Amino acid sequence: MSEMKRNPEAVAELIREARTIAVVSHVNPDGDTIGCATAMRLGLKALGKDVTVFCDGKIPDDLGFLPGAAEFRHPEGFEGSFDLMLSVDVSDERRLGSCAELKKISRRTAQIDHHPTNPLFMEVNSVDGHAPAACLMIREQLRVLGVELTTDIAKCLYTGISTDTGNFAFAATNAECFEVMAELMRAGLPLAELNRILFRVRSRPQALLIGKALGKLHFRGDGKIAVMLLTMQDFRDCGALSEHADTVVNFGLDTAGTEMALLGRETGDGKVKFSLRAREPMAINDVAQLFGGGGHPQASGITMEGTLEETAERVLAAMEKKLKESEQA
Repeated sequence: MSEMKRNPEAVAELIREARTIAVVSHVNPDGDTIGCATAMRLGLKALGKDVTVFCDGKIPDDLGFLPGAAEFRHPEGFEGSFDLMLSVDVSDERRLGSCAELKKISRRTAQIDHHPTNPLFMEVNSVDGHAPAACLMIREQLRVLGVELTTDIAKCLYTGISTDTGNFAFAATNAECFEVMAELMRAGLPLAELNRILFRVRSRPQALLIGKALGKLHFRGDGKIAVMLLTMQDFRDCGALSEHADTVVNFGLDTAGTEMALLGRETGDGKVKFSLRAREPMAINDVAQLFGGGGHPQASGITMEGTLEETAERVLAAMEKKLKESEQA
């Protein structure tokens, strides 16, 4: 296996050689993967490339303001081929979903990612498990390619950096975040406007779902694990979509005295999706890996088959074990 490191020059070489490029985001897309893809799309188009952006999943409505958000295609039924397939913010091949099929019609493959669990699954891998957001690496990639920052590119990069750092509040936030932010501000980033869209404005269904989740908030592990479980009926009652639950888990972690938080939600296809959070120095990604999930030390996810109650109990038992082991260490 190749060494995990940033490799923008190697990615740039493939980009320069390519005419047609597929830029691919991960399933259940969030601000970082969509910010990466839309920024790369703009940058590659500025270089004269023929670019198509793909995602196996609906782009969240609250990211619809991003330039190019309406251009995403689902890979099903696509006819053609690419000189290069570039995945962005995708932690492993499973997270490509059906977009993994695009590898078969792409002459070369590469990725830009920041997940420490990434198995380096592309031909060329630019992966930095310490980067707070993949969009920071996209900024570096565009710089290596000689792409000038525009206001539209700045909007895309800010979206990824701010959402993956919890609006610059997570422990992983570092100096690079603010160095890049200074560049984005000089490029005309409308900070106040976008900050309100991303962190203050909530749709009515989302607000109702937050209320539903908080109404079910309970605690395990001597009060150190916050737990919220949402059924499909809860989503129907609120008129909410799966994307409306993406940040709900943070309300649990923000409760005084908690060190971990779990949000479980039914997906409607016999599976349950879990969002796991932890407060430093506690890590949670090793728990996620026990169930086939992964992510970052303080923010990970799992998708499991089974009932909400049964799968939640299994994950919570592992979290309680991790908590007890940390207390005994």
